[in-house]
Amino acid sequence: MKTTHLDIGCGPVPRNPYGRDEVHAVDIYLPPGVEPSRFRVANLSLQPLPHADASFDSVSAFDFLEHIPRVLSNPQGLGTRFPFVELMNEIHRVLKPGGKLYALTPAYPNASVFTDPTHVNFITLGTWRYFCEDASSSPAPQAPPMAQMYGYTGAFKMLRNEWGMVPEAFNAASTMNWKRQLRRWNLQRRGKLSHLLWEFECVKRLT
Repeated sequence: MKTTHLDIGCGPVPRNPYGRDEVHAVDIYLPPGVEPSRFRVANLSLQPLPHADASFDSVSAFDFLEHIPRVLSNPQGLGTRFPFVELMNEIHRVLKPGGKLYALTPAYPNASVFTDPTHVNFITLGTWRYFCEDASSSPAPQAPPMAQMYGYTGAFKMLRNEWGMVPEAFNAASTMNWKRQLRRWNLQRRGKLSHLLWEFECVKRLT
C-alpha cells in the first residue's frame, strides 16, 4: 500500500524524513514549478490544513512551528484563540492512527530562538507535555495532555523529545553511532545545539 507524507511550512522543497512513497506539502504561497495537486496553499496561523481526516502516515515541520503564534484575538476582537494549539489539533486530525509527527524547531534556551524577529513561539524541553499523554510506565491512568484546557482535542505518544543535530536530524532514521553521540554530548554541554527534535505517534481511540 502506498504511504503518504505531508511537510508543512516547507517552502519550495518538501522534506520526506521517513522516505514515504508520496510527498505532499502546504505553505503560505505556491512556489513556481511544483505539482499543484500535491502542494496546497494555506496560512496555518489562520486556516486549517486543507486535507481530509486521516490522510497521511506522517507529517513533518522543519523550522516552522516557531512561526505559529500562541495567542491571537478572534475576528471580532472580543476574545482569544490559540493558533499553535489549533495547528496541533489539525496535525492530529490529518494523521492516520499510529501516524508520526516529526518536527525540528529552534528551542529555548538557544539564542537562535530569539534572533529571528518572526519567531513568536518558543518551544522548550517541557512543551511536549501539552500535546502528549503522560509518558510514564505507571499502570495508573495516564494524565491527559495539558493543552486540553485550551481546546486541544488530540493526543500523541511522545517517542522522542531531545536536542537534535543538524543536518543529521533531517532524516528520521539517522543512526547515532558513538562518535555522533559524543559529538552531540559535547555540543549540548556547550549550549551549541539549537533545535529540539520531536517525534510523536498519533493516538486515536474509538469514541
